[in-house]
Amino acid sequence: MQQNLREYIDRLIAEGYTVRDDQGDDPMLIQPDGRAVETWRENYPYNELMTRNDYDVEKYLLQIELLKFQYWAQDTGQKFVLLFEGRDAAGKGGTIKRFTEHLNPRGARVVALTKPTDRELGQWYFQRYLQHLPTSGEIVLFDRSWYNRAGVERVMGFCTDDQYEGFMDQAPKVERMLNDAGVHVTKLWFSVTQQEQRTRFAIRQIDPVRRWKLSPMDLESLDKWDAYTAAKEAMFERTDTKHAPWTVIKSNDKKRGRINAMRFFLNQFEYEGKDSQIVYAPDKKVVARGKQIVGD
Repeated sequence: MQQNLREYIDRLIAEGYTVRDDQGDDPMLIQPDGRAVETWRENYPYNELMTRNDYDVEKYLLQIELLKFQYWAQDTGQKFVLLFEGRDAAGKGGTIKRFTEHLNPRGARVVALTKPTDRELGQWYFQRYLQHLPTSGEIVLFDRSWYNRAGVERVMGFCTDDQYEGFMDQAPKVERMLNDAGVHVTKLWFSVTQQEQRTRFAIRQIDPVRRWKLSPMDLESLDKWDAYTAAKEAMFERTDTKHAPWTVIKSNDKKRGRINAMRFFLNQFEYEGKDSQIVYAPDKKVVARGKQIVGD
């Protein structure tokens, strides 16, 4: 599949496929006849993408609510952790960017860890992540998290069966301890369908300014779609708990996914100044509990 993807992208380039940005955001793969590739429609509950105007208005209003939330978190000294997980090119990074776009960076930070060092490999698995936990009044967003072990490491053989089982046993316990210590944990899984992921990979290769986003690991992941699905469902089954549930965001439509992720997060809390006309239950067609989702 890795070679097939390269051949697929080479063919698209040879046939004249191009990339067009939607006002500098959310690029689209454009066919030689000028029509956009619409793999986003695959198993998606809506027939039309969220419009740019609707998105801009809702994003702006929700970002105001996020600022209210941040002020409240600082005033009350509460601590918040958000985990952003999902398949490659599912829209995690773009959603994090919109979450943090107007927040005060002194009280909100993103953690995106690289490959562990030799020293970190010798530590307790959770240690390198827990050192980044928030202090009072702080929000920490993990761009991928300790759940690497349940996904990438499991599928790619980067951990042993014993290490995997140890993680699956310990993760709910660690999250229970965080909950008991007053750390609010929100776990978001961004779902993208197979053909839409393939399109997004093609965009990354064709567009020079996005090529850095396409790694050899991304290419290998296409060949292991079913293995990643099985790993994800095992993760939901064993780590979707009452104190730290998994929430799935269907993100073939990136704009609709981001809006619903922000709305879901904010709706969990009764912060000062919360506007119920803006913050309410997310769209059930787009957001669901992890254990309720089968497939991707």
